Amino acid sequence: MTVFKKILDGEIPAEIVFEDDQCIAFRDIAPKAPVHILVIPRKEIPSIDDLQTEDEALMGHLFLVAKQVAAQEGLSSGYRTVINNGPDGGQEVPHLHIHVLGGRSLTWPPG
Repeated sequence: MTVFKKILDGEIPAEIVFEDDQCIAFRDIAPKAPVHILVIPRKEIPSIDDLQTEDEALMGHLFLVAKQVAAQEGLSSGYRTVINNGPDGGQEVPHLHIHVLGGRSLTWPPG
């Protein structure tokens, strides 16, 4: 069971900033920017590589939620969305999630 599943099940507290029947969004406990929010689906999908055709609408919804959360957080001058995939891609939790980062000027490349 992943830490995100435990958050979804209420076993681990999180500072939730959005939730609906498809996903939740909460503040990262180790932020990499002044605003660092994770948007995760309620459906357990380990990574991008595990997406199925049936997940197309869910992924669109996650990005619309990321946009909504960014606006809610006042990130009017820009923000970054990131999905890490696999160990070499920096994915630490095997549950698909979108990072929403902002609140400062972000550099490129990221790391």
